[in-house]
Amino acid sequence: MQQKIQEIASRIRELRELSGVSVEHMAEVLHLPILTYQRLENGSEDIAVGLLFQIATELKVDLALLLTGEKPRLQIFTVTRQGKGISVERRKQYTYQSLAANFMNKKIEPFLVTVEPAPGAGQPQKNRHPGQEFNYVLEGRLRIFIHDHDIVLESGDSIFFDSDSEHAMEALDGRPARFLAIIF
Repeated sequence: MQQKIQEIASRIRELRELSGVSVEHMAEVLHLPILTYQRLENGSEDIAVGLLFQIATELKVDLALLLTGEKPRLQIFTVTRQGKGISVERRKQYTYQSLAANFMNKKIEPFLVTVEPAPGAGQPQKNRHPGQEFNYVLEGRLRIFIHDHDIVLESGDSIFFDSDSEHAMEALDGRPARFLAIIF
């Protein structure tokens, strides 16, 4: 996983430099301290998927280019077969599969997210990113910490929220939880 983080960080730095965008500007756009942004860009700190989406938007590239190094080519439709989404492992307990990585000029980013249980780990680390997010629980039970709220969602439940508010998720009952996440 660390090698993948390094590869993504390197692509971000290269694209930012090619675009003539300063580190200070990126930090400001992402609402991050400059040192935190520099840690993201040098690969010493993991980058949340929402931040990757915002970075791609600011650099005017598709998120798939940051994740895979390849530019999407499809523009009419794309089909992602079960289990064949582009895998993005950002944190130990979260696994993301991009469900439309090959489609050009997307206005949203759909992901299938699996959250593994983390017994005894306490409240998970919160993150935030510009935009909005919609999550629909497919299986399992999921606790969402958002702002000052603690919400439990079950299969068939959904939540829509301002993702600039601090948020985190954890699987309940010692079992993984899977949900569809749409970031825009």
